[in-house]
Amino acid sequence: MRVIDTVKEMQETADKLRGEKRIGFVPTMGFLHEGHLALVRKARELADVTVASIFVNPIQFGPTEDLAKYPRDLDRDMKLLEQEKTDILFYPPYDEMYPKGYTTYVQVRGLEDYLCGQTRKGHFVGVATVVAKLFNMVKPHIAVFGQKDYQQLTIIERMVKDLNMDVRIIPYPTVREEGGLAMSSRNTYLSSAERQKALLIYASIKRLQELVKTGETDSLLLKEEARRLLASENGVNIEYVSISDPETLEEVDSVKDRAVYAVAVRIGKTRLIDNAMLGGGVT
Repeated sequence: MRVIDTVKEMQETADKLRGEKRIGFVPTMGFLHEGHLALVRKARELADVTVASIFVNPIQFGPTEDLAKYPRDLDRDMKLLEQEKTDILFYPPYDEMYPKGYTTYVQVRGLEDYLCGQTRKGHFVGVATVVAKLFNMVKPHIAVFGQKDYQQLTIIERMVKDLNMDVRIIPYPTVREEGGLAMSSRNTYLSSAERQKALLIYASIKRLQELVKTGETDSLLLKEEARRLLASENGVNIEYVSISDPETLEEVDSVKDRAVYAVAVRIGKTRLIDNAMLGGGVT
C-alpha cells in the first residue's frame, strides 16, 4: 500500500491513474472498524484502484465536541487497509488540507438544518468542505459512503449534483454489531452497561418497521413509540427522534410510501446516531 501525504502528490498520482484506471475512494477519519472496511471492499469491487483517506477534520467539530479525544491509531488502521488490499492511503496533515490563509467553505443549504444540524451548527459545512476538497485531490470516479450517516450521505449527494462533480456516490447499508448496534468509532467510548442500553436504538428501529409493515402510518404515534422504547432504561437521553422525507429530510406527518426514521441519543458522554427506512417494502 502506497502512503501519500501531500496534495500535490495525490493529485499527480490521480491524474496518471484516471486515464487508464477507475478510481474508487473511501474517505474516513480513521480508527477503522468493520463498517469502514466494508466500504473499502465495495470500492475495490467497483474500481481498479482503491484509495482510502484518513483525516480527522477539525472544522466539522464544534467547540464542545470530542476532537481532542477522537480515537486514533494509525498503525492499526494501516494494517487493516493493507489486509483489504487498499492501493493508496491518503494521509494529509492539517496544513496540507487547510494552509495558512484558507477561507473557502461549502454549504448545502436546507439539508443541513434538520436532524443533527439542529444541534451541531456548522458541522455539515465542515463535512461538505472537506469532502469537496478530497474529491478534488483524489479525483475518484466513485466514492462509497455508509448509510449510517444518512444526513451526511444526503448532503454529499446533493453537493455532487448541484456542483456537477464528476464522481458517482455509492451508498452502502449500515454495518451492525451483533445485537444491532450500528458500528461507529465512538462505540469504543461505551462501557459494557452503556453498550447494552445502546441496543435500544436498534430495538426502536425494528419496532417501528414492524408497526409500519402492519399498517401504522401516523408519524406522531410512531415517534411516541420510539421515545417510549428508548426511555425504557435510565441513562438514554434522547436528542431527537425524527420521521422525515428521504430526500428533503423534512418531517412528514405520515409514512405514505417511504420515510426515514432517524435518532440521536446520548448514553453517558457518548453521542450515537442511527437511522432506517420505513415503508417501501422494507423488511
